[in-house]
Amino acid sequence: MARPTIALFDIDGTLIHCGGAGRNAMQRTFADLLGRSDVGAFNYGGMTDRAIVREATRAAGRHDDDTTLDALLARYLGHLETELANGERFRVLPGVVALLDALLAHAHVAIGLGTGNLEIGARLKLGRGNLWHRFAFGGYGSDHEDRGRLLAAGASRGAEKLGRALHEARVVVIGDTPRDIAAARAIGAEVIAVATGGFGAEDLAHADLVVETLDDARVLAHLVS
Repeated sequence: MARPTIALFDIDGTLIHCGGAGRNAMQRTFADLLGRSDVGAFNYGGMTDRAIVREATRAAGRHDDDTTLDALLARYLGHLETELANGERFRVLPGVVALLDALLAHAHVAIGLGTGNLEIGARLKLGRGNLWHRFAFGGYGSDHEDRGRLLAAGASRGAEKLGRALHEARVVVIGDTPRDIAAARAIGAEVIAVATGGFGAEDLAHADLVVETLDDARVLAHLVS
């Protein structure tokens, strides 16, 4: 019998491309509250939303206290909703819908999210692609700024969904950045890395499985085995 499995999907670069909506929303936020949009000119790949605004706040020479970060994140969510509604380059990535549909047929697999997005931001982004309803639980950037710890939160919720103790299940993280791999390893999870987010196979080589897109049949086989 296949072992109970908790699948935690990253969002940006793994399930969807937002066409720049997230970065645009961040830059508008930094211009509004920090007075500079250029402080966000770094690679967001695999970072949590809170870590992104913290780095930008420090780059602007401001104190990164919780009140400041909370204000930035609240403003960001407002801008994100607008950017997603107006964006024309948003797309769901190849193989995503078919993979999620196929996984639904396997009762031993719990399908969740493991993302640095705040939960509200995740809902906005996946709602734009008609994907939000496919995920019953998740670990989010609103759970913790550290990616490993938010994955641990998602894994615990997945175990509850399966009705099993966490140690009875395996956890598989599906992501597109080296940070996804590092965070998965921090909680003892397996990793499937997909090269749809800007990192090539050589950058993702430490994953258990590396694929070009999620329509690779090996992804489903790995998750249900």
